[in-house]
Amino acid sequence: MKILIVDDEKDVELLFRQKFRREIRSGAVDMVFAFSGNEALEILANDDPPEVMYMFSDINMPGMTGLELLSKVKDQFPSIQVSMISAYGDSENYNKAIKSGAKEFFTKPIDFESLRKEINDLTK
Repeated sequence: MKILIVDDEKDVELLFRQKFRREIRSGAVDMVFAFSGNEALEILANDDPPEVMYMFSDINMPGMTGLELLSKVKDQFPSIQVSMISAYGDSENYNKAIKSGAKEFFTKPIDFESLRKEINDLTK
């Protein structure tokens, strides 16, 4: 399963690759990374239909926010499941994300076991 991780902090890529190294090595998961909302949309537009089945995006990013990205992805690629993450677990961001079509909402620091379960549930 191809997963798109969107976060403006570049060190997130190393963290995700470490936490999912077993799944990546076995070929169960293929992770691609975008460091802005615009870059994420470019990646999704490269394949028709997109190979990405799941997107995990930070909410607070410069330029296009994660919530703006979520709205665009749900409009253009409705079959892609999207979960959001924020350093702030406030109800406003949670409510906006869920109302906009997010499958799940995570807060930082990421609970990787919960995220792993979320991803595994999508492959069933």
